[in-house]
Amino acid sequence: MRHLSALLLYARSRALPGALAALVGTAAVAAWAVRWLETTPDAGPADRLPVVVLGPLLAAAVIGTCLRTPSDELDRTAVRAWWPRRLAHLLVPAALAALLLALAVPGHPAEFGAPAAVRNTLGLVGLAAASAALVGARLSWLPPALYTGAVPLAAPAGAGGAADWWAWVTRPGPQGGAWVVAAVAFAAGAFLYAWRGARRGAGGR
Repeated sequence: MRHLSALLLYARSRALPGALAALVGTAAVAAWAVRWLETTPDAGPADRLPVVVLGPLLAAAVIGTCLRTPSDELDRTAVRAWWPRRLAHLLVPAALAALLLALAVPGHPAEFGAPAAVRNTLGLVGLAAASAALVGARLSWLPPALYTGAVPLAAPAGAGGAADWWAWVTRPGPQGGAWVVAAVAFAAGAFLYAWRGARRGAGGR
């Protein structure tokens, strides 16, 4: 019972309940957008690209801003290491976001379906987590937003080539290079956040 109370206190102090509700709402909007596209004449799988980019971006922004640490001094002086808690704090909402967005974008796995949604969610959450550690949780949404805002404008159409690496968020689901970059971004962001926590200062609390 004591452990449950401590877990609930931790979740409330990090605004996790509101973040999880926001992830559900994000997935619902993504699902609505996909259904709307399916009713649009001449719409094809490629028209889903904004959904599999903006949905994961919103999820990453929600997760990044809930990575704040309201009691940084207590965390650093605690007897038990806090990195497992921070890692779980990131992994649980990231897994939920990936699952919900995968369900929101069914079909077309070779184009812009569930694989692309999961890949982009993991990669952008990793960027947000790294940003939380480097610039603070409140500003953690900014680097992923700048990336997803700039890259689609320069990314070439189609798949393959160097664009799979630098424009991974715009690539179809099965592209191996895009998956590698997203996986590295997620692993690096998770490690950095678990190790350092969110940076304190103007953007960190």
